[in-house]
Amino acid sequence: MTQTIRHGGALLTECLVAQGVERVFCIPGESFLAALDGLHDADIDVVVARQEGGAAMMAEATGKLTGRPGVAFVTRGPGATNASAGVHVAFQDSTPMILFVGQVASDQQDREAFQEVDYRQMFGPLAKWVGQIDRADRIPEYVSHAFHVAQSGRPGPVVLALPEDMLSGPADGEAAPAATLASGKAADDDIAEIVSRLARAERPFVIVGGGGWDGDAHSAIARFAAAMDLPVGASFRCQDYMDNGHPNYAGDVGIGINPALARRVREADVILALGSRLGEMTTSGYTLLTPPVPKQSLIHVHADPSEPGRVYRPDMAVTGRPGAVAVQLAEAARPVTGGRAAVARAEYAAWQQPEETPGALKMERVVAHLGDVLPEDAIWTNGAGNYSAWAHRYHRYRRWRTQLAPTSGSMGYGLPAAIAAKLQHPGREVICLAGDGCFQMVSQEFATACGAGANVIVLVCDNGMYGTIRMHQQKHYPGRPSGTALHNPDFAALARAHGGHGETVAADGEFSEALERARASGLPAIIHLRLDPAALSPKLRLEGT
Repeated sequence: MTQTIRHGGALLTECLVAQGVERVFCIPGESFLAALDGLHDADIDVVVARQEGGAAMMAEATGKLTGRPGVAFVTRGPGATNASAGVHVAFQDSTPMILFVGQVASDQQDREAFQEVDYRQMFGPLAKWVGQIDRADRIPEYVSHAFHVAQSGRPGPVVLALPEDMLSGPADGEAAPAATLASGKAADDDIAEIVSRLARAERPFVIVGGGGWDGDAHSAIARFAAAMDLPVGASFRCQDYMDNGHPNYAGDVGIGINPALARRVREADVILALGSRLGEMTTSGYTLLTPPVPKQSLIHVHADPSEPGRVYRPDMAVTGRPGAVAVQLAEAARPVTGGRAAVARAEYAAWQQPEETPGALKMERVVAHLGDVLPEDAIWTNGAGNYSAWAHRYHRYRRWRTQLAPTSGSMGYGLPAAIAAKLQHPGREVICLAGDGCFQMVSQEFATACGAGANVIVLVCDNGMYGTIRMHQQKHYPGRPSGTALHNPDFAALARAHGGHGETVAADGEFSEALERARASGLPAIIHLRLDPAALSPKLRLEGT
């Protein structure tokens, strides 16, 4: 290809095209005007968000959905600090993502110029790699490196700072081809040993999670479990890694875990952790397995060789991309019988039986109705809050990547993730569950949905409080609520103000028709669910009620 001279922003755009980027999310800023100019004529969809945190979370959700880095552009200083929330989600959720941050001109650096920040220091603990491109002729090198790092090993976020004069100055070079990644396969001997250990076990259990999965792995783990009669649990907010309707699926090993499942994990003789870090949420505060040496025989498979042994000493540690290893295990499985999975499945089925909660509108019935009427490929998103517990407990995720939820526990994630999902898969239905507090952290992004034609349906679960914190207050400081009450707007009217569809529901009998009207509207929609504050969670009631 003949080399041409153009500004750095144009060369950067060419590099993104070469990497297969189809969409970027941004809040525009004067620090990267040349990059915006480069995007003007490119075959890349530019989605303009309303706040940098929302843009970064949209990019993170795109990385989850595609397995390739989602991309966001933000300006320096406040723009970068706002975006850090999305970078943290990507880091803890092992999602490939690249954040480009405008930076002050090179002749102004280290003067505390307007909005100047040292991004290597700022993002160092939050990203896999942080770099700054000081020479335009090195843009292809840095971008290629960024896409390799974001997708290799344990996937994660990369941050690249872009000095303003570097972007606007002349750039001589050409884009590098798309990143080439290692297969991530484990050694054949390791696969054989894993199969052998699980075949000999009396009470085996498999926990799936982490980054580096795909649709092939989703099918493979089901075949592997069926062949070897293995009960499988999903780590926190990874419930779509295996078909929840499969007879070997035993439930989610996360917050509000089925007590029978918790007991099963504790009493297992062999645990295969396939991709999961076995963090605090998946281990019930590091109690299901006791660090540093669990009583269960632990086989820990992870893409990052430094992860096994970081908290728990495994009996067997294997380096491999969990998706690739799942396929290998399915191919190497040997028949085992004995009904080891049947009892775990029965316990899961019993746990899914709804427990009635207070109020005229009950979340267990809302979730059940959604499961009945939505197609299996509908994508469910949520942020953080007790409201999400109803979906985690009662909904069965049947297809790969139908759940987008932050294992980092970040509030405000659901709406940006839903927008990204609808733009990525416009033919699929996308449902966002959001608490009243969670939604209001990103409610401005509903304007982004309306502007982009992302016809998501948002269920705002309004109980007038920060429910999770209120629950903890009830446990630790009973009778002394403080700082958790919320004064909320009319969320349905907010939807209509943006040009969307709005409904308010206060009783069970109203929900089904409201949902159908929202689905038929052809618009982004908000259904405002007025809930009884007494229903703190599927099991807990507010004190004094």
